[in-house]
Amino acid sequence: MKFIIVFVALFAIALAAPPHAQEATVLRSESEVGPESYQYAYETSDGNKAEEQGQLKNIGTEEEAIVVKGSYSFVADDGQTYTVNYVADENGFQPQGAHLPVAPEA
Repeated sequence: MKFIIVFVALFAIALAAPPHAQEATVLRSESEVGPESYQYAYETSDGNKAEEQGQLKNIGTEEEAIVVKGSYSFVADDGQTYTVNYVADENGFQPQGAHLPVAPEA
């Protein structure tokens, strides 16, 4: 009888354990890097994807900087896909997404 109780308890624990996460595979991967710009994109089987491009501006001046534009998407634990679009430049990182809070205008 003790064996049956132990067996049922172990069986219940095994069923309650979360499934092992499967390893994601790369579905798409592209990149191009040059001396004054770059771009890349990738997508994985688990729903993650990203695209980004960057370019130097004001080349050869003291104000030389890189401007980056891109987006990334991921599937969260709640099963929803979230997407963030962003720009990063002399004004900092500026993300936008339907799930992100928006600051009130000054």
